[in-house]
Amino acid sequence: MSFSSEVKDELSKQLSEARHCQLAELAAFISMCGRLNYEKEKGILLKIHTENVSVARKYFTLLKKTFNIETDVFIRRNEYLKKSRTYEVEIQQKENVVKVLKAIKLMDSTGKLPPNDALVSNVILANSCCKRAFIRGAFLAAGSVSAPEKFYHYEIVCSTQAKAEQLKVLIRCFDIEAKIVLRKKYYVVYVKEGSQIVDILNVMEAPKALMELENVRILKEMRNSVNRQVNCETANINKTVAAAVKQIEDIKYISDTVGLDNLPENLREIARIRLENPEAPLKELGTYLSKPVGKSGVNHRLKKLGEIADELRDNK
Repeated sequence: MSFSSEVKDELSKQLSEARHCQLAELAAFISMCGRLNYEKEKGILLKIHTENVSVARKYFTLLKKTFNIETDVFIRRNEYLKKSRTYEVEIQQKENVVKVLKAIKLMDSTGKLPPNDALVSNVILANSCCKRAFIRGAFLAAGSVSAPEKFYHYEIVCSTQAKAEQLKVLIRCFDIEAKIVLRKKYYVVYVKEGSQIVDILNVMEAPKALMELENVRILKEMRNSVNRQVNCETANINKTVAAAVKQIEDIKYISDTVGLDNLPENLREIARIRLENPEAPLKELGTYLSKPVGKSGVNHRLKKLGEIADELRDNK
């Protein structure tokens, strides 16, 4: 089971106790994957389509608990993808369809049927808990989240720009920076930053998935921190080794051209100690001198030897 399916499975078992939150979640289902149809034999139908059995079960349960409505559930198999199934939950009786649409404020008192792209009324989303329920329902109906081991990405696909804008505003009520991108003919509301996805899982009330994502984030951050430290230390070692090789080359060049005996005593001594200790760091070299000096003193003398070697090369 994918991480996205695990999150949906957890959310499908999360049932709000308050009826207003149940209505908000139902409104999200119907807004995101619901459709009003008229069939000659059956009349007005309210359908939702999903490929996730947990989502179909949640929608069925909400309708039963909130309205005590009996629904029909159909399972259809894709002819081209043998393992792919689509679940269709259908409300058939007109009075039940009207009851649901009026309850979630998609139908006014006149009884006029709303278009399929109608927005959910802000009256349904007035409370913070109802906003949470709506976001949860929208994710169950049309959302996905990537496996945190790969990368961080959370999204909900909307059929219209107006629905995407409404959802983005709701998500931003919880200080989460959601953005919208047009993908083919759909508008996708997405969040990409890891900590923000943790926040939105908390908003939807998915603690198990939240902890799993947090554990992965901590491991990835620790691994990245170790890698940065190793890379830094490796770079410093390479730099130190390259400097030591250059120092020894300079000293040997001076020795082969004018001889070390022609150097001042302090330079002659550090040159001899460097040749005897090619791998020693500067601070350690300073302790071997007859009059010990610090790292900066050793560096100054070796730098002077380098200048002498460069001058001899230029003169040659």
